[in-house]
Amino acid sequence: MTPPPEPEDEGYRPRLIRSYTLTAGRTAAKVELAMEATLRLQAGAEAPVLSPSAAQVLEVCDRRSVAEVSALTKMPIGVTRVLLGDLIEQGLVRIQATITDSTSTDERLELIERTLRGLRNY
Repeated sequence: MTPPPEPEDEGYRPRLIRSYTLTAGRTAAKVELAMEATLRLQAGAEAPVLSPSAAQVLEVCDRRSVAEVSALTKMPIGVTRVLLGDLIEQGLVRIQATITDSTSTDERLELIERTLRGLRNY
């Protein structure tokens, strides 16, 4: 068995950041977020100073699902949920309404129309 190849640069060190360092040790978001929940930036909200990870999430989250944000930022879904929960609590991001068991027919139609508008604009 051959050892893995060594990097050419002597100063090279792989960078490993533990997930809990990105979330200050938190493992659960204060806001319930389904993986398929669609997110929207809150218009007019002024962003406070954010951690680099939270800023990265904020940059890509508009009109995307929690799962998409996780994939685009290359962060674990749990970390993404915690950071998005913080952004939601700060009023920078909101969860776009989705269908539940108690959703009315009018709300369902509005969601379908919004989806069609989004597809047409895509």
